[in-house]
Amino acid sequence: MDTKIASLLLVVVLAAVAAGLIAIGWRGRLKRQAGLGQLPAVPEPLGPAGIVAEGQYVATTTAGDWLDRVAVHGLGFRGNAEMSIHPEGILFDRKGTSPLFVPAEAVTDCGSANGMAGKFVEKDGLVVLSWMLGEHELDTGFRPRRAADKQPLLEALQELISAAPQADADSGK
Repeated sequence: MDTKIASLLLVVVLAAVAAGLIAIGWRGRLKRQAGLGQLPAVPEPLGPAGIVAEGQYVATTTAGDWLDRVAVHGLGFRGNAEMSIHPEGILFDRKGTSPLFVPAEAVTDCGSANGMAGKFVEKDGLVVLSWMLGEHELDTGFRPRRAADKQPLLEALQELISAAPQADADSGK
């Protein structure tokens, strides 16, 4: 009986040490990423959504490094969300945390992928949005609940990307 208790205590201590090391690592990541700046505010009023899809917000990572989650602003946490594409940009209405709004002029690219930040799905099951936050390029992954929503999302994102430079040219930027 004593060896069972000792084994149990050893497992509990190892689990506590592992959890402590994970917390220290996450805190270090938050400090390193503090210079990313503030997220854009959701415009009020927001124009009508061209397309809306329910699904899972996967994470936001450093562009091209889909294992480097962005910890600041809660962008590294997976959760249910609704993605909507508006004339002003893309809104991820994340359940349990603040929404993420990506202005149309910040979007640089979009595509699909098999996985990102520990979430792997069927071939090209994720919609990936590349965008700029200040001087930093980021990738945000979203998995639509219905597979049929993926292609319309990608098409709407391409339209938004195509329209954004014209809007900049018209305003003289």
